[in-house]
Amino acid sequence: MTGAAGFIGMHSCKRLLERGHEVLGVDNLNAYYDPALKRARLEQLRPQPKFVFQKLDIADEKEMSGLFSASPFDAVLHLAAQVGVRYSLENPMAYVTSNVAGFLNVLEGCRKAGIAHLCYASSSSVYGANTQLPFREEHRVDSPVSLYAATKRANELMAESYGRLYGIPCTGLRFFTVYGPWGRPDMAPFLFARAMLEGKPIRVFNGGDMGRDFTYIDDVVEAVAQLVERPHPAAGGGEKTRLFNIGLGALMNLMDFLRAIERELGVKAQIELAPMQPGDVQATCASTDKLRAEIGYAPATPVAAGVARFIAWYKAYWKL
Repeated sequence: MTGAAGFIGMHSCKRLLERGHEVLGVDNLNAYYDPALKRARLEQLRPQPKFVFQKLDIADEKEMSGLFSASPFDAVLHLAAQVGVRYSLENPMAYVTSNVAGFLNVLEGCRKAGIAHLCYASSSSVYGANTQLPFREEHRVDSPVSLYAATKRANELMAESYGRLYGIPCTGLRFFTVYGPWGRPDMAPFLFARAMLEGKPIRVFNGGDMGRDFTYIDDVVEAVAQLVERPHPAAGGGEKTRLFNIGLGALMNLMDFLRAIERELGVKAQIELAPMQPGDVQATCASTDKLRAEIGYAPATPVAAGVARFIAWYKAYWKL
């Protein structure tokens, strides 16, 4: 697994270990956000006898080639990436290096090692300027509004080409606004909670008229684990590449999400309304019909329950 010290990565490792798999996790522990949080996540995994960690940068072609040569893998779960829509405006080269060159190294490793299944992270951001809700996998995804979205769509196309050329079964995971314990500090739940507890204002973009499909982490990794174990579609037919939305399938206004955090913290937010940010979209919402048809499961945790668990973890982690 790449990105093992990341938010979804750590939780996915735990779920796969619980299901009896041996997991070799790699991560470069970069400083996009505080590496201390990444190291703390890894500490949740180190006691597991079937987990091994290796510090490695997926953009390093030589190291990646050595990784695949040294270890026989049944499957690869590729979650490492340079994330964040807004940061792509500041440091675009980081996205090309990690998300394009790094993904090519993963594909080449899978090709040379004859990997039976590559499962990789895409993003709801690939739907870009599409306003037809809910987003369905068959919708057009040729209007990205950020470089981050363009690199994730590039991943999907690269996986499709390798699937066709070399017969590598590839499964793309379009994640929708994942949140929960051990979450990323650059995402809304973390930013909102921190600002409210520190008595600082929260900037809410597009005047608060934003909608997201908030998806709880435990639901996400259950879907991921089941898909990793199923390299071929249940319907058969020789299909080698496929894509799935991984979302709750419910559109929630950002202000309502903020109110849920207020209720859990018992703190009133100070709000500063701001215009829409470049590269952002007004609303996202997943159709989970395809996922449910494939594995008989889709995310279902209500936002109120998920926020309560996140805030409980946040208070414990920061000893509040």
